[in-house]
Amino acid sequence: MATSLYRIGRWAFRRRRLVIGLWLGVLVLAGVAAAMAPSGQDEDLSMPGTESQKAFDLLDERFPQSNAQGAEARLVFQAPDGQRVTAAGNKAAVEEALGSLDGGDQVASATDPYKTGAVSEDGTIAYSTITYTADAVDLTEPTKSALQDAAGKARDAGLTVEIGGSALDADEAPGGTTEIIGVVVAAVVLVLALGSLVAAGLSLLTAFWGVAIAFSLVTALAVPLGLTSTVAILALMLGLAVGIDYALFITSRFRDERARGGAPEEAAGRAVGTAGSAVVFAGATVFIALVGLGVVGIPELTKMGLAGAGAVALAVLVALTLVPALFGSFGRRILSRAVRRAGRPGGERPASAAAKRPGLGTRWARFVLRRPVTVLMVAGLGLGAVAVPALSLELGLPGDESKSVETTQRRAYDLLSEGFGPGFNGPLTIVVDMSKSADPQAATDQVVTTVRGLDGVASVDDPVLNRAGDTAVLTAVPQTAPASGATKDLVHAIRAAVSGVEARTGADILVTGTTALNIDISEAMSDALVPYLTVVIGLAVLLLMVVFRSVLVPVKAALGFLLSVGAAFGVLVAVFQWGWAADLIGIEQTGPVMSLMPILIIGIVFGLAMDYEVFLLTRMREAYIHGASPGESIVGGFRHSGRVVAAAAIIMISVFTGFVGMSNPTIQTMGLGLASAVAFDAFVVRMAIAPAVLALLGHRAWWLPRSLKRVLPNVDIEGEALSGHAPAAATVPDAVVPSIPVDGR
Repeated sequence: MATSLYRIGRWAFRRRRLVIGLWLGVLVLAGVAAAMAPSGQDEDLSMPGTESQKAFDLLDERFPQSNAQGAEARLVFQAPDGQRVTAAGNKAAVEEALGSLDGGDQVASATDPYKTGAVSEDGTIAYSTITYTADAVDLTEPTKSALQDAAGKARDAGLTVEIGGSALDADEAPGGTTEIIGVVVAAVVLVLALGSLVAAGLSLLTAFWGVAIAFSLVTALAVPLGLTSTVAILALMLGLAVGIDYALFITSRFRDERARGGAPEEAAGRAVGTAGSAVVFAGATVFIALVGLGVVGIPELTKMGLAGAGAVALAVLVALTLVPALFGSFGRRILSRAVRRAGRPGGERPASAAAKRPGLGTRWARFVLRRPVTVLMVAGLGLGAVAVPALSLELGLPGDESKSVETTQRRAYDLLSEGFGPGFNGPLTIVVDMSKSADPQAATDQVVTTVRGLDGVASVDDPVLNRAGDTAVLTAVPQTAPASGATKDLVHAIRAAVSGVEARTGADILVTGTTALNIDISEAMSDALVPYLTVVIGLAVLLLMVVFRSVLVPVKAALGFLLSVGAAFGVLVAVFQWGWAADLIGIEQTGPVMSLMPILIIGIVFGLAMDYEVFLLTRMREAYIHGASPGESIVGGFRHSGRVVAAAAIIMISVFTGFVGMSNPTIQTMGLGLASAVAFDAFVVRMAIAPAVLALLGHRAWWLPRSLKRVLPNVDIEGEALSGHAPAAATVPDAVVPSIPVDGR
């Protein structure tokens, strides 16, 4: 692989105008496609095979007219203190507000709360349900303005009015303040690590280039493939993070080769052949892990995985081709000022002075070698302590209750809970399929009686039949909030209770609704978590065994991965469930962790963890197979790669943290979870635990049974095959190699 990539690097350097032109063409075509594509829309989560999803599918079949409507809004009215919403003046204000919506181009209907009984028992709160003929994303600005104006009319009359439902939902576009700060931090780190504005700019340019293509493609395919805004933001987040890192790794190796006297084209080839090999492997692991999310069976999770995998694949291709092409365009400006001055006649050669001052990476490696047991114990116990909250992990799906109290949707949610009970916002839908029942009426009556008799049920509406009369729908309102454990228990209790009715009547009875579907998805995620983690760990051990031709190194890497993921889950539980430091990131309502997050974080962090494992240990193994002792190889790995890996980790953490400031709970959870996992994995597992374990293992770390040596392929990720390629320029002796910031000396 190294030889093939070496040729690609040299070809891209020679044909830089062609390569840059091709990538520019791809960017333009993707941008045009995105601009011409219709707007996508966020879809509700679904999970084929669950009881709740079967019920939704049955409703679509038996009640097609009621499921064809578009967006929905709820106008919630609250009377002033000491008054009732049924008072003549307040009633007139409500009716005037609703009357202003009549005749709207996209309004299908608006219910009258005084005729439908949508008034609280104390008479202080009422609501109207407005349905539209178009989905939320297709509602025009005049339609949304009319809804807000209607609320304004009632407010002017003294009522408190809030708007719930999906009508005002809007996709949150990236590019907010926190995301920009994250990118700025990444840029500063690049400048400090590379010591060159041009080199830092190259890494950012290529990363943005790949991200722009990925984001445009997701936008263009949003409608035909049903891709949501969350899918697009994940592609942006991952593409930006790995794109900067991959460009940094190859750029730093190119500068190293140039500093040693290699000709530009030869240095580009060797950089892509060595660091590029690690980039391919690291990108492949992320790609496989993300594509593997499809086995869970949730369409939205599958789409997120495929979009993220596509963004990572683009980042790898950009790093292998566009980055070396730009090496040729920028010339010596990519090198640090010290190296450029050292190459001029009479220029200073600072290498000898720098060589006498070991860098931070070298000093740290030597410290770990002196105290491996202490470092291992402190780091391992520290991560274990952080991971303890993960034992209390609860999964769920956020609704309006998780939104900021500054949003009208959250305030509408709170008003409805106050007036109609906490379970009103999460009603359960019970579908009775009577097509195989001998006595449909008796079956329906028994279901109503059974459900009404259960503890935890606030009310059960009268059943509604479809036109054929073979399907009935009941709405049961729990006494508890949608995300509470009591509501989850109630769903299971209803399903258990109606099973007897099914046996007696022959009817099929299904419990569904958004709350039930969320419960089913969360339970499925919990059940899939351990099997998926097992597959990922097994894959990690196998791939690393192939790369490093060792048994113990992969096992050590897999155990370290478990520690970092466990600690990241601990942070999520502490912040989102327990509320620790929640105010710092704008979390106003604690609750279960987003059910998709654990598996998604495992898939992403698995690949990212392998990034740092490969880039750090590749230099260690390279030194070891060339005769260095185990201790010397550890020091050499940190000297050459420690600073680069640290910079790459800080960049990735900055990018992920930048998305924590978004108001979308899904994106917030994803950003915090990924940033925490990368921080733990890079700075604790790879920088502390890994060298400590290697120091204790000594030569045994690189042991591989003869039987496996014959079976495992040799992928040559260290670029040993390139030793036969003579450099285009004479190499500079190590004693006088000019120092550059990224090699850690």
